[in-house]
Amino acid sequence: MKHVIRPGFADISDDADVVVPWWSFTKTLMAATALTMVRDGQFALDNRLPGQTFMLRHLLQHRAGLADYGSLPAYHAAVAADEDAWPVDRLLHSVSVLHAGIEPGHFTYSNVGYLLVRQHLECVSGLTLDALMRHRLFEPLGVVGPRIASHRVDLADVRMGNAQSYDPRWVYHGLAIGRLRDAATLLHRLMTTDLLPAGLRDEMCHGIAVGDPGAGRPWHHAAYGLGVMTGTAVNSLRVVGHTGGGPGSGIAVYHCPEHGQTTVAVFATDGAAGNIEADAFKLGLQR
Repeated sequence: MKHVIRPGFADISDDADVVVPWWSFTKTLMAATALTMVRDGQFALDNRLPGQTFMLRHLLQHRAGLADYGSLPAYHAAVAADEDAWPVDRLLHSVSVLHAGIEPGHFTYSNVGYLLVRQHLECVSGLTLDALMRHRLFEPLGVVGPRIASHRVDLADVRMGNAQSYDPRWVYHGLAIGRLRDAATLLHRLMTTDLLPAGLRDEMCHGIAVGDPGAGRPWHHAAYGLGVMTGTAVNSLRVVGHTGGGPGSGIAVYHCPEHGQTTVAVFATDGAAGNIEADAFKLGLQR
């Protein structure tokens, strides 16, 4: 499944109206929501979070010195057994022993960090993440329909591959779901409208190098900004967006600012992340 937005050309769509899980593309939406609150003076990127030694910027860039629960074998075993998600306190306790091996300031991808982002946004706003993103992101960008899945029943009409009984609460920072078309539209409008001041959008897209992205990934230079994967692909295409994956499926949503402001979303119920990214980047180069 794919959807391409290219100004001045007809959209390229293949099942673009099917509702799918957006997996870690949710991080991009969370970061954008946080930046609207920075824009409005509700908090600053470089102030320490209450009771913590790190800043919001560190969390958004995966530089807070936090491990990831994805390295817990018990986590994967519980997901595979279709168990209900653990309470947050149990999850944080289970991963806490892993933090000592992470050096603060260096990039270490961490879903735990984005759980803390979610908690901070909800605490400051007094709203659930779902309501906050609707108010600050979805409605201002003219996209109605995406939501944060909170229970298994929320995934009843979502294309989940072989993971139809999945508990979305296993994605502790929040699992956005919506049409593939809407994922592309949100990123496109985020990158091409004035929702964020130009300075904040530039900060969002300015990445720090993350080293080798892994075998089979189509990156020449890989970096991470504020909630976005960025850099250049092997074809020298500059991209900004996010790849995500979970049981049964994966997604890649990317904007190509130097190639006609093209935005691409690709979803697949099988295949490695690198293959989905390669498909997205290839579509981004088509004219």
